[in-house]
Amino acid sequence: MSGPRLDRRTFLALAGTSLAAYGSFGQERDDHRNLARIVREYRPENLESPLGTLEQPITPNPMHFVRSHFATPYVDEKTWRLRIEGAVSRPAEFELASLKRMPVVERPVTLECAGNGRVFLTPTERGLQWEHGAVGTARWAGVPLSALLERCGLKAEAVEVVLEGADVGEVRDPKSPGPIAFARSVPIQKARSDEVILAYAMNGEPLPVAHGFPLRAVVAGWYGMASIKWLKRIVVTEQSFQGFYQTFDYSFWDRTGDLPTLRPITRMQVKAVVTRPVPGQSIAAGSVAEIRGAAWAGENRVAKVEISTDGGKTWDSAELASKPERFLWTHWRYRWQTPTQSGQVKLLARTTDDAGRTQPLERNPDFRSYMIHHAIPVEVMIR
Repeated sequence: MSGPRLDRRTFLALAGTSLAAYGSFGQERDDHRNLARIVREYRPENLESPLGTLEQPITPNPMHFVRSHFATPYVDEKTWRLRIEGAVSRPAEFELASLKRMPVVERPVTLECAGNGRVFLTPTERGLQWEHGAVGTARWAGVPLSALLERCGLKAEAVEVVLEGADVGEVRDPKSPGPIAFARSVPIQKARSDEVILAYAMNGEPLPVAHGFPLRAVVAGWYGMASIKWLKRIVVTEQSFQGFYQTFDYSFWDRTGDLPTLRPITRMQVKAVVTRPVPGQSIAAGSVAEIRGAAWAGENRVAKVEISTDGGKTWDSAELASKPERFLWTHWRYRWQTPTQSGQVKLLARTTDDAGRTQPLERNPDFRSYMIHHAIPVEVMIR
């Protein structure tokens, strides 16, 4: 993959700037909000949302992060077809108009890139150096994957459903045997649930090209690599899919057995992010300041968010500002009585979900360069 990247030192320096400066490197303007997404890579297109967008219930289409692995493909809606084949009784093709005639479902879903937060890893890891903005929430509308699978008739031997996009390219590390398509699989149980939507609309508008026009998958509760864009083919398999992006990339070390084993990344981890104050911000001593942020828990609901204003020594509960829902971020706030003496203060936020999973304070190295969900400190100055 080609395109300019910022080095780690520059990224960390940017963390202490205002949102206006945040977007000063290679940006795509949104005139309505006068903010800008941050370009992490030009070709293929990879755009990060400004930190402030995490405070919105729904991320506007022009501000939603974009993750691409290969060049954006050209898809002609008139000739495009979605093919379903493999372990089904009735293989079929669907045109976009026929999908739109089916009963529509609409659901708000928070999608997060599996590498979101990678810039904060030490030492630096391979991959795009996202800060916190490779996450967003949109209202996706389309048809449930389960409805199409039912029409095609799943065979008893079916194990997984492979989603294949029209985006194709060569992988350099390790070198692929020619161009390959970006593809991922979901197990039959997940595919047959109502948690996977084949979306043709985003926030009440036709699906933008950068987000997978004319059709993309939205796998609620899973990291974004599973939500295949520019969807062109669905293959129901009788064995586990062993594609590059299922085994080598987007995988982690599982030590639950006798031998460490690579497993595909699936479910989003519990995570809270501080959006205000920003790193390096000056705050008046002896004042009341508000700490804000967003938290999410993938397939689970956020149960609580805790704040530490002393680097993790003590914790206090934050107020949830929105009702926790599955597959959605929830917003929180905390009224902080700042110290009366000047100096540097380290703020931390952590969340716990309704299954009892609590965000860790330390990084799990077995996650490789993915699932960055440990609490990231925000250092501010009391003056």
